[in-house]
Amino acid sequence: MNRGTSQGQFSAAWSRKIGSAWLAAVKANLEHALDLRRRIHASPALGGQEQTTSEVISAELSPLMSLNRIAGTGRIGRIGPTDGPAVGIRAELDALPGEEATGAEFASTNGAMHACGHDVHMAALVAVIRAIPELSARTGQTLPTALAAVFQPREETYPSGALDIVAEKGLEMASIARIIGVHNHPGVPLGEVAIGEGYINAAADEVYITVRGRGGHGAYPHDASDPVAAVANVALSLPEIVRRTIGPMSAAVVSVGTMSVGNGAANVLPCNGSIRATVRTTSTEERRGIQSAIGTMAQRISQAYGLEADVTIVDGEPVLTNDPDLARRFAAQAQFLGATVASPMRSLGADDFSFFSEAVPSAMSFVGTGQSQASLHSPGYLPPERSVLDVARAMIAGYLAGAESILSSTSG
Repeated sequence: MNRGTSQGQFSAAWSRKIGSAWLAAVKANLEHALDLRRRIHASPALGGQEQTTSEVISAELSPLMSLNRIAGTGRIGRIGPTDGPAVGIRAELDALPGEEATGAEFASTNGAMHACGHDVHMAALVAVIRAIPELSARTGQTLPTALAAVFQPREETYPSGALDIVAEKGLEMASIARIIGVHNHPGVPLGEVAIGEGYINAAADEVYITVRGRGGHGAYPHDASDPVAAVANVALSLPEIVRRTIGPMSAAVVSVGTMSVGNGAANVLPCNGSIRATVRTTSTEERRGIQSAIGTMAQRISQAYGLEADVTIVDGEPVLTNDPDLARRFAAQAQFLGATVASPMRSLGADDFSFFSEAVPSAMSFVGTGQSQASLHSPGYLPPERSVLDVARAMIAGYLAGAESILSSTSG
């Protein structure tokens, strides 16, 4: 297929034929994908320790493509045309710390578990890639743009694997012009795919506040500058910042996770106290406005008590924003491949896929595992085996949407 193909021709004459054949090829080899999922699930690796998992993935794909190291334990590679733009598909490598309580025959026993379903994502992406040769045999067609596999480390922990891939020019090295993310989720009906335009996940920042005073004896508080009341008032006031800074139709939250003051003695007034909090916002302007308000509020409350406050705000993931055109194409392709398109899934959760969405047009989607599932990150979370095929279907749809977007933008 040449770069002059029109959007209409691409969608009707190519993507429907290819999409159906591709999905059929995945189904024909589904048992292998399920076995891979079980093997990965049984031997999870924490963020930054995914080397063995990467080696398993590399071995699975070595007959078809070479994967280069990226971001430490990550892997990235292309299949299809050797030059020109590619559609990236992201799958996460890492697991979470915790004892698994799913009761599955292939449950982990090493103190880590795939409590976010990353094992499903990896198995699905491998299945999609392994089906490409059969796809060509079934249709006589080849991929019009390369597919770039992005096996990303450290999605669940810092330093962010996605940020490192961007910083190491991984997207440029693979010529990724569009990138797709697919994540399983119990908040979406079983097998359905949620794809929305615009804001999907929030920016996530961390706040560190230290209140400094002068300690003393509990019997003589007038001789001290006690930080206890100041810390308590700052902690109570932090959530109020949202209401006083942004409009009520916007989504944002400030939540205090940790307060620390005193050494446990009843009659000792401490010198210092600290607060740790998370800030979730859905626009860059509101993000900066809330950050500024936090610094002002913490310092002025502390000053009112005769103390000083040091405020440090550490930027985390930016807002994850789906490209509207790509998201619309993605939804249409998913629907053609037999998936029900659910309402958009938006939350104040964060995903470092947002670093990719800052760099190139991107679309994150969520594939339902059904509400009977335990919550994400729970010891009992175990997506059903059908989720491997459901996620693979969404990845194929996402690739087709990305290829269609690239071709339509380069056609004459």
